[in-house]
Amino acid sequence: MRRLATVLITAVIIPLLNCCTISYKFNGSAIDYNVYKTIHVGQFPIRAALVYPPLQQMFENALLDYIARNTRLQIVDTQNTDITLDGEITGYNLSPQAVSENAIAAQTRLTISVRVKYTDSKNDKNNVDQTFSAYKDFDSNEMLTDVQDDLCQQITEQLIDLIFNATLGNW
Repeated sequence: MRRLATVLITAVIIPLLNCCTISYKFNGSAIDYNVYKTIHVGQFPIRAALVYPPLQQMFENALLDYIARNTRLQIVDTQNTDITLDGEITGYNLSPQAVSENAIAAQTRLTISVRVKYTDSKNDKNNVDQTFSAYKDFDSNEMLTDVQDDLCQQITEQLIDLIFNATLGNW
């Protein structure tokens, strides 16, 4: 009886295992590479009232690197592509946070905003024109010039994750 039960269970489980497959995309992109082959990433000029000049190049390079690492799209210089991604850095702001007992800010927040225009030449429904913002807080005792590069790098990484997920990741 026990042997018969084992044979029956095996006969039912083996076919079920063969018909079930699980598929994961580890890069997070939802791109059909049969349809989309090329992408153009334009410049992101700084249009903010407060300007940190290295930010534009830092942001553009990080965005290009992220796309190259996480997709199989060919990055091209022409705008006649399947996908176009461009925009502008619209905000670079400092604001006081975490007021201490002396009514002095103990923390300062650096916020960067980027307006992104994502154009899908194959499907207009995927187009995105949106502003993304990210921030990092730092101790008010520190000078912005001492922490600015590191903060901008961290904020840029956050922004690129948000932008990728809203456009190429198609979440």
